[in-house]
Amino acid sequence: MTLIAILIGTIAAGVGSVWLAALLGFAMLARFTQHMLSLAAGALLATAFMHLLPEAFESAASAHELFALLLGGLVFFFLLDKAELWHHGHEHHQLTSADAPEHHHGHDHPHGHGHAHHHHHHDHSPRSGGWAVLAGDSVHAFGDGILIASAFMADMRLGVVAALAVLAHEVPHHMGDLVVLQQTSRTSRMAIVKVSLAGTVTALGGIVGYVLLNQLEDFLPYFLVAASSSFVYVALADLIPQLQKRLGLRATLAQVVWLLAGIALVTLVSGLAHSH
Repeated sequence: MTLIAILIGTIAAGVGSVWLAALLGFAMLARFTQHMLSLAAGALLATAFMHLLPEAFESAASAHELFALLLGGLVFFFLLDKAELWHHGHEHHQLTSADAPEHHHGHDHPHGHGHAHHHHHHDHSPRSGGWAVLAGDSVHAFGDGILIASAFMADMRLGVVAALAVLAHEVPHHMGDLVVLQQTSRTSRMAIVKVSLAGTVTALGGIVGYVLLNQLEDFLPYFLVAASSSFVYVALADLIPQLQKRLGLRATLAQVVWLLAGIALVTLVSGLAHSH
């Protein structure tokens, strides 16, 4: 039963977030993206501080070790972000230089293909950039799957919250991925298919997490803290800085309301979990 729940949760988070990103991105509902960032930040912080961390610290594991892992996790995600930013900066440079010759032949597809063969290195750069994004997505999705599995193993409703939190924070990320992949794919649909396939790796991570955690239950608190460090880092370093703009009173209030709504959503599910 737990494995089925993990599979449903990981597929919903991994693939559902891609489809939602496509829906929001291609329908140009940009105003909802801002609200989703606030909601995701609130949900991630509440999931980490009100669920995952208390669950981990209630175990027999050493508090000193758990705090050390939390700190190590935050530093690790910071370094990972640095590596990814450097890579994306390099990749963006390749994409822009590769796009330049295509503008001259954009309306003439047969001629454009011939041009691509003559200038193979121009065609190759954006394509490899696309695969790099997909590779990064797959690794990220695998990690998300393990984290969702660890939450389901601790408590079924906590797993649902973790899956929803992952889904919410992956949407803005996937919107960016789809923009990059649209430049390297023939159609928008192909870009969605590619990112969706990377998203299915979340389910693989879920299965591996389930098997590992069944054999090594003592490690559950450490998985929960690793999940917390990921959620806290994404909320504080990725989502909240995007909300730190000078806005009017109404827009600022909307941000706060959606942030609190994210926290309330998690608290509500927590209440349901403890009432049964």
